[in-house]
Amino acid sequence: MAKIHPTTVIDGDVHIEDDVEIGPYCLIQGKVKIGRGTYIEGHNTIGYRFGEVEIGQFNHFSPGATIGGPPQDVGYKNERTRLKIGDHNKFREFSTANIATTKGDHETTIGSHGYFMAYTHIGHDCKISDHVIIANNTHLGGHTILEDHVVIGGVCGFNQFSKVGRFAFIAGGSVVRKDVIPFCRAEGDPAIGRATNKVGLLRNGFSKEEVDNIHRAVRIMVMGSATVDEGIERIQKECTMTPNIQHMIDFIRSSQRGIAR
Repeated sequence: MAKIHPTTVIDGDVHIEDDVEIGPYCLIQGKVKIGRGTYIEGHNTIGYRFGEVEIGQFNHFSPGATIGGPPQDVGYKNERTRLKIGDHNKFREFSTANIATTKGDHETTIGSHGYFMAYTHIGHDCKISDHVIIANNTHLGGHTILEDHVVIGGVCGFNQFSKVGRFAFIAGGSVVRKDVIPFCRAEGDPAIGRATNKVGLLRNGFSKEEVDNIHRAVRIMVMGSATVDEGIERIQKECTMTPNIQHMIDFIRSSQRGIAR
């Protein structure tokens, strides 16, 4: 059975599963579903009267978080759009995540096992995958895509429609204006790829041989090729075509904003 503080206000269209705990002075409104084991501390706002929010299991929301508010887009006219959150995420103090606009698939999505530190912002229509860590005061513009295991330092800004590949690391204070390839360390304003995220890869169980293979591909793309097409051709010739290398090539080919290099 859920444990809900008597000062919290909950709309009639909210579904709360067993073992949920909700602290004092929260407002939960609109069409909201909260999965079991989730802990919502005091002074949180969840949902929006025209939106839909689905929260998975065992999530934790620290005080002051505002989750599922309307998109910060002047074209939004109270259409019914969604925010979907997976399991085992932590949203720290005053973090925000918005529902979507109608300019995509009508859904902002956040995966599982994420850690979103104080004052982070996940904008409308963003697609956040699993095991993502975002440090304090970093803001994602609308339609940003983060693949699995991305780690982002504090006080970073992301231009709308930016994309960051899996196992990439973005250094604190960076401004991401173009797409950051998988397995790369990027930094600066504008952020550019500068090295391979070797430490992150080894910590996540990649073999030394595969890290060296990925390192060759990253160096070719961010440092050693005249054009993107020439870089892809060199990677195909000089690197072992493992699934990770193929994913990098597919990521580069699908880039709409261009590669940060």
